Amino acid sequence: MNIFKSRKFSGLCVLSILLVSVTILLLTNDTIDLFPYLSLSYLRRSSLSNIPTFTPTPSPTNDSSPPPPPDSPVNDHPVDQGLQLDSSLPRESPVNDHPIDQGSEFDRLGDWNVSFEMDWKRCESPDYMPCLDNTKAIKKLKSKRNMEHRERHCPEPAPKCLVPLPKRYKVPLPWPQSRDMIWYDNVPHSKLVEYKKDQNWVRKSGPFFVFPGGGTQFKDGVIHYINFIQKTLPVLEWGKKVRVVLDVGCGVASFGGTLLDKNVITMSFAPKDEHEAQIQFALERGIPATLAVIGTQKLPFPDNAYDVIHCARCRVHWHGYGGRPILELNRILRPGGFFVWSATPVYQHDEVHRNVWKTMESLTRSMCWKVVARTRFTKVGFVIYQKPDSDSCYESRKVNDPPLCNEEETKRNSSWYTPLLSCVPKVPAGPTGKWPSRWPERLTDRPVSLLAEQSSEEIYREDTRIWSGTVSEIYLNGLGINWTRIHNVMDMNAGYGGFAAALINRPLWVMNVVPVQVEDTLSMIFDRGLIGIYHDWCESFNTYPRSYDLLHSSFLFTNLSQRCDLLEVVVEIDRIVRPGGYLVVQDTVEMMKKLNPILLSLRWSTNVYKGKFLVGLKSSWRP
Repeated sequence: MNIFKSRKFSGLCVLSILLVSVTILLLTNDTIDLFPYLSLSYLRRSSLSNIPTFTPTPSPTNDSSPPPPPDSPVNDHPVDQGLQLDSSLPRESPVNDHPIDQGSEFDRLGDWNVSFEMDWKRCESPDYMPCLDNTKAIKKLKSKRNMEHRERHCPEPAPKCLVPLPKRYKVPLPWPQSRDMIWYDNVPHSKLVEYKKDQNWVRKSGPFFVFPGGGTQFKDGVIHYINFIQKTLPVLEWGKKVRVVLDVGCGVASFGGTLLDKNVITMSFAPKDEHEAQIQFALERGIPATLAVIGTQKLPFPDNAYDVIHCARCRVHWHGYGGRPILELNRILRPGGFFVWSATPVYQHDEVHRNVWKTMESLTRSMCWKVVARTRFTKVGFVIYQKPDSDSCYESRKVNDPPLCNEEETKRNSSWYTPLLSCVPKVPAGPTGKWPSRWPERLTDRPVSLLAEQSSEEIYREDTRIWSGTVSEIYLNGLGINWTRIHNVMDMNAGYGGFAAALINRPLWVMNVVPVQVEDTLSMIFDRGLIGIYHDWCESFNTYPRSYDLLHSSFLFTNLSQRCDLLEVVVEIDRIVRPGGYLVVQDTVEMMKKLNPILLSLRWSTNVYKGKFLVGLKSSWRP
């Protein structure tokens, strides 16, 4: 009996010592997390511990997270500065890997959970973009003179590795705070801070990058620059006559981000270059952007798409390559549209800049562009050109150079891996060549490029009606998606843009993707005042990893699976979606049953709504 008591006493002592040791470990462990999901250092970091669940809840807060940097600049954006600096801002909103909420409207998965075995591997870089990082193909290029090395070079077969997360990755700050500050750890690239320190692009402040709203041509603030453009040419009418803008060589996209306040949606683009992740900054801020370059191939946009094209020292040699770069702008600029060019040849008068200006004068005159304004803004200047809205000028030219394009060169859906034009497309005849209605009426009015047949308009109207009801009844209120966390959205098979149009009153934007193998409806999307792009989903999309909060697909995969490896497409979706982000698929039951096991093998949580919608929630898991 004494032996038993002594052993019991010894056991209690050992247990007490163990409990004290674990407590000390939890309280002091800041360097090595032996039990990462229990340690207080993990809870303090909480960068990947609480993905928003399917049940809509208020954004979580973390009182122990660092306050906003005291030297955060006050921007010219009309953003609620009090909210931006409020201590309740979810500084390090945690990410939760728990399964999604099994609501009563969701089906029991049962035979959907078929086992799928895959030995997943990690990619080498957290920023890996397969078609832009194919160094093997780039090294084989015969020339880089015309930016060929910045164009798409997709590997075959497509990689099936999973992109790792940056160390200490955190849930991005919510919109509109994200426009003015982002987590440094999410885009840990500081080269721009030093390289552009005199131009107010971006600053490093504590755990944040902050964006003062400056730029190469508007160091004193982009809002003043935008207002001055409007004052110089009042006919522009930001957010009324002008709705869709392209910003070439956009930097960190402060121009496009500020125009959102004026009901203008801007597609900002730049190549992947030595500026190190400028498009990644833009997307992390919640500003529409894509990676592209004016090199030897057409941009993935339709003809006559943009109301205004803007270039502020965008480093494009418009007069190079036989003038093809400026001819590409002419192709995608709407008849009667405007090109705002803010660059040194406009206002500096040394011999080199004078020669560039003279060349541009000659080129634009031969394209029948006319100068409608030329002025100075503080120490810089800009010129505004206008594209003709009829063929009369082309027909009266003494020299047919550049020549007018033939029909084959300007057929629809021909902007995918297609060489740049060396000709001028004719202005479309009839309603197609007209300017759309003013915003917001143009969203619901008949698109000017819609075919003239009565049946076409009836189909378009019915599509708009169906999407309006479906989004309201199901997407916003039935799928359990936490829309308070959704800002960057992609529609993978956009059709007429009905999904995006139905979300127009939400604080988000939609990248409308029109697959190159389906009916070309992208012109109509732009007519509606929305933005979009061509793409082939058998290849990787031109964006950084973790760019979008929600990807949406409506009856895309059934046809796609006949041409593509479905596994490669799902891996690409996993690359694009942020941890805590969603995939919503409307497709056949057969196809959704094929997709579900793949998503589960990637540690996504999934549910099926009424047998018609597969909803996936991405976790933070990486192999």
